[in-house]
Amino acid sequence: MGADWGKFLLRVNIGVLLLFHGIHKILYGIDGIEKMLAAHSLPLWLGYGVYIGEVVAPIALIVGFRVRIAAAVVVFNMAVAIILAYGTNLFSLGKFGGWSIETPLLYLMGALALTLLGGGRIGLRW
Repeated sequence: MGADWGKFLLRVNIGVLLLFHGIHKILYGIDGIEKMLAAHSLPLWLGYGVYIGEVVAPIALIVGFRVRIAAAVVVFNMAVAIILAYGTNLFSLGKFGGWSIETPLLYLMGALALTLLGGGRIGLRW
């Protein structure tokens, strides 16, 4: 039973914290993402995928719906975010000494753990 509560806490943590990023994009748009895509010569419509990775997938994680799929979407979303936002500075330090990609990497690794472990028995398990 403890493992299920641990998976639940991990799911809700990643889901809620990432959902705040998605809400920001709903409220203020994805101009910044479109600029990053343009800088990499990628089509701007790809930016709309962020709504799946930062709104739909986090909600699925929070409620426990198709956790492995939702977590895999977050892994992909965060990998793309790391490449687009930090591509040339992957191995640099932030202004407070931490690795510059530590926050998105924490989301990615937590979601990867959920992809491998599943979401546990707490929540919707369809």
